[in-house]
Amino acid sequence: MLVLTRKAGEKIVIGDDIVVTILDVRGDGIRIGIDAPRGVKIQREEVLLAVTEANMAAASAEDSDAERIKSALGITLPPA
Repeated sequence: MLVLTRKAGEKIVIGDDIVVTILDVRGDGIRIGIDAPRGVKIQREEVLLAVTEANMAAASAEDSDAERIKSALGITLPPA
């Protein structure tokens, strides 16, 4: 991991097409801006972890949970 010290207004360039700009420093938080190509995914780690955990919980839902939801919605499927 590369660790840098930057001041507000200073930039970091990653590769040829990603620029990280330090916008503001206040107390124990900083605001950054990221310029990157449209195809580059930029996500906050805590949001990514929350979505991953929610997906794992949904994938491990029991069949009885799915049946309860279908029943509550009035969905009936033909037997397989």
